[in-house]
Amino acid sequence: MERIREVSPRFKARITGVVYLLYFLTAVLAQFLVGRKLVAYSNAANLIATGWYVILTLLFYAMFKPVNRCLSLIAALFSLAGCAVMTLGLFHLASLPVSPLLFFGPYCLLVGYLIFRSTFLPRLLGVFMALAGVGWLAFLSPTLAHYLSLSIEGLGIFAEASLMLWLIVMGLNVQRWNELVSAAGEPWSIDSAVRVHSRHEAI
Repeated sequence: MERIREVSPRFKARITGVVYLLYFLTAVLAQFLVGRKLVAYSNAANLIATGWYVILTLLFYAMFKPVNRCLSLIAALFSLAGCAVMTLGLFHLASLPVSPLLFFGPYCLLVGYLIFRSTFLPRLLGVFMALAGVGWLAFLSPTLAHYLSLSIEGLGIFAEASLMLWLIVMGLNVQRWNELVSAAGEPWSIDSAVRVHSRHEAI
């Protein structure tokens, strides 16, 4: 049982990386399809990609909750808001003059901070993600977005791809993650990720 407990967090981290990869693949497929003017198929692929990102958001919330429960929740809410805006814009259900990147910017910034503080993932990954978040926030300025769009997109893809590959190949540092979990007193599970109002909040 002790061996299973030690392997399980690393396995879950790798599953998170796989979900990340599935998001990337479907998002790239959506861009490929829209380039071929297959708009309906592109919309379907984008919807699937958004679904993967929602799952990824829940997994990251559960992963980083022992680091800082409040910040992990705020990050998840930013990501879910970005997914909602993206979906509404995709199907023209609402005309929102807001880019989803304005939500994903703070999300990446917060995830970067949580990684940096976590100790169970390399701090350099946290720096990359934080820089990507700052880059996405540059879209607040149309002028900066116009001149730096390619650099911002490249940095964002590099940061998220680096995190994805690390999770798939290396997982996380089980000992340090278990130490944080023991201090927080909460296991990592999807159930705990969706139950935001737990007994700790009632205290």
